[in-house]
Amino acid sequence: MTSLALTDLVADYGGERVIGPLDLTLAHGERVSLVGKSGAGKSTLLGVMQQRWRHLGAALMPQQLGLVPSLSVFHNVYMGGLARHSTWYNLVTLARPFRRDIDAITPLLERFDIADKCWAPVGELSGGQSQRVAAARAIHQRGGFLLADEPISALDGPLAERVLTALGEAYPTSVLAMHDVELALRFTDRVVGIADGRIALDEATHRLNARDLLELY
Repeated sequence: MTSLALTDLVADYGGERVIGPLDLTLAHGERVSLVGKSGAGKSTLLGVMQQRWRHLGAALMPQQLGLVPSLSVFHNVYMGGLARHSTWYNLVTLARPFRRDIDAITPLLERFDIADKCWAPVGELSGGQSQRVAAARAIHQRGGFLLADEPISALDGPLAERVLTALGEAYPTSVLAMHDVELALRFTDRVVGIADGRIALDEATHRLNARDLLELY
């Protein structure tokens, strides 16, 4: 992947314009944060990116997480790698996971302090624990780049930083919708501010401070 581009993008919902027109390019190795108030269009923009770029290996971490409550933490993380295995292998894993997959997934759970929940149903977890499961699944997917919608909204302090660090290590190229402007400035190298479905700011993080971003809220 050299770069990804959206040109003259327009998105309507219910007959009303929610995005665009706008142009946006994502370069290989670039970590971009989308910032702006709720309803500005960040989630819609991420959704369009995922639709347009899915065939290029986009890994998605949606705001609603998309986990299966009745399945264990292990199996939800394993789902990130379903495409790497045959149907029979995945069916066997549902009943009796292979040691190689347990050994691959356990370090991720340990890093996010949820290894003790490995075989617990996701439906029994807290919001913060579920968000860490979704992050582990995104990393296990090993996509070409990451699109994440509020990946740390249920996390605070060092744990939020740990998840962002892990996602950044797994995906040098990413677009993260974020509300925490301080973390956006620290963990991404470019900020795109969205207001009323349009790009109101597009700048390298080293040229910005928190006050610049708070004007979008």
